[in-house]
Amino acid sequence: MSIIGLLIFSVAVAAIVTVIIINSYNDLVKYRNRYKNAYSQIDVQLQRRYDLIPNLVETAKGYMKHERETLEAVIAARNSAINASSRAVQNPGNPQAMQQLGNAEAALTGALSRLIVLSESYPDLKADRAMSQVMEELSSTENRIAFARQAFNDAITLYNTKSESFPSNLIANSFNFTLAELLPEAAPEVKNAPRVSF
Repeated sequence: MSIIGLLIFSVAVAAIVTVIIINSYNDLVKYRNRYKNAYSQIDVQLQRRYDLIPNLVETAKGYMKHERETLEAVIAARNSAINASSRAVQNPGNPQAMQQLGNAEAALTGALSRLIVLSESYPDLKADRAMSQVMEELSSTENRIAFARQAFNDAITLYNTKSESFPSNLIANSFNFTLAELLPEAAPEVKNAPRVSF
């Protein structure tokens, strides 16, 4: 092989390697942006949920005067979830933030479930139109959160797969693309908590 042929071959190999690096980097950025966008959809639904909870507690408070401890537990769990959500919004996919959010959401779901089960003992509350409306909106929001969580976790899975696949893993390691954490679902004992419909 002549020197010119060797030079052309070297330039071609360098060009191919450069294209692979650029494509891998751009794909990692694209997938990271997808999961961040997917998390923003979760955040919208979580904020809606957090906004509905004070209405639920306020409505229940009128009927459940002797259940102050339960109502306060719901508000405390809501506040904790809001704090965890604000940390997760700053860095979606961060393992610590996702775990804290998952734990806070599980605690909130558990507190809400206890409130709903307890409210079964108050027939006037069950018959209250405002309570029925808030419960319906809350149920709808829970479904939206589940769909948004699934979309987020799917986007995280794509990103993590790309980050761990060759040759993208070399680019990910070189440019500090860390693996992202899935948003965990509620614990089985919380997911299977009794639900009461109004």
